[in-house]
Amino acid sequence: MARQKQSTPLQRVTSSELVHLHAEGIEDGELTQRNGSAKKSVVANGSATVKPERETAQETPGLTQLATCVLGIYASFLSWGVLQEAITTTSYTVRPPTALEPEPPTERFTYSVVLNTIQSFFAAITGFTYLYFSTPKGQKVPSAFPTRQILVPLLLVSISSSLASPFGYASLSHIDYLTFILAKSCKLLPVMFLHLAIFRKRYPLYKYGVVLLVTLGVATFTLHHPGTSKKVAASAAKSQSGSSAYGIFLLSVNLLLDGLTNTTQDHVFTSPHLYTRFTGPQMMVAQNVLSTLLTTAYLVAMPCLSSNSTLMALLPLPIPPSTQTELSSAISFLSRHPEAFREVLGFAACGAVGQLFIFYTLSKFSSLLLVTVTVTRKMLTMLLSVFWFGHSLSLGQWLGIGLVFGGIGAEAVVQRQEKKAKAAKAAKAS
Repeated sequence: MARQKQSTPLQRVTSSELVHLHAEGIEDGELTQRNGSAKKSVVANGSATVKPERETAQETPGLTQLATCVLGIYASFLSWGVLQEAITTTSYTVRPPTALEPEPPTERFTYSVVLNTIQSFFAAITGFTYLYFSTPKGQKVPSAFPTRQILVPLLLVSISSSLASPFGYASLSHIDYLTFILAKSCKLLPVMFLHLAIFRKRYPLYKYGVVLLVTLGVATFTLHHPGTSKKVAASAAKSQSGSSAYGIFLLSVNLLLDGLTNTTQDHVFTSPHLYTRFTGPQMMVAQNVLSTLLTTAYLVAMPCLSSNSTLMALLPLPIPPSTQTELSSAISFLSRHPEAFREVLGFAACGAVGQLFIFYTLSKFSSLLLVTVTVTRKMLTMLLSVFWFGHSLSLGQWLGIGLVFGGIGAEAVVQRQEKKAKAAKAAKAS
């Protein structure tokens, strides 16, 4: 997966091409606009090089690279999810049990901003390490901030990714689990919407149908999973039978921020004429460095802000008292429970490795394909457990599987027909 220096910026394939070994689909006019020439490109230092086009064809991402990315994302974030659940659900005793107090009080790790800060710090270190060792000997390690123009989109990505999780966590206090899981199944929709609204990107008509089918399939499969039914019942038992308008608003902001993160990253990767050629590891380092600085500044500033009632009243959203001293409370918690600290380090390591695959996928393919992989990850994990442990699927789950793979299959058929028509047209013209 090590990246080699290329003569031209890599052209990324669409999600429909994942079943083929070709990388067509980029119109000749667009190729000329991006590269200026079939044999010239602007590399990170701004100098032009002239090399044979054959190298570009060899560097084109194919099915093997896609499969590696998908498996890497699945494996990393499956471990990441297990550790996250262990960190946030395990109860630790405040003090050792004694004869007078055989069952001492317990506490849980509830410091999400600190957890995200540790995660982004680890990811920045991992990204830089990969960037350093993947750079050919004798060449300068590419900078995470190669130009001034790229600072604005990178800062936007860091802010949106840092704010998305807190809005998602906050929405859970005001909506039921059913609403939350349905919304999370629809991540493809805000990504496509923001591509259309902000970056004026256009998709073929069939692509909208594919996104709709995949979204409906993932939602249907998840809703009919027994684990989802239990969580919905537990949510109802806690008197969370409805969703307030405020909760819907917070969840909508969460989805839009997630979509903005993905589409902005996509914009940077596909605009070398604006921001110079930018690789996945460079994006990983830059985003996580900025995110670490932002969340660290927030954690350090919160005790000072919370003491100023006038300033707190001006904030658009109320800040829970627990986050006002989150940094000191988290440090105290981890010092009392070293086993929790080890799980936090494992969580950060798995997330950092997973991000390597995520940013590699983004730089080689597209944000729409990446989100398709992430939203179907849970469904395919459940499907694997069904066949591995001999479980059975309900009719609703089979319907969801049919919608997802039906959408992907239909896209492959349409893309194959387009390629045949394009090849016939080229043969006729020659």
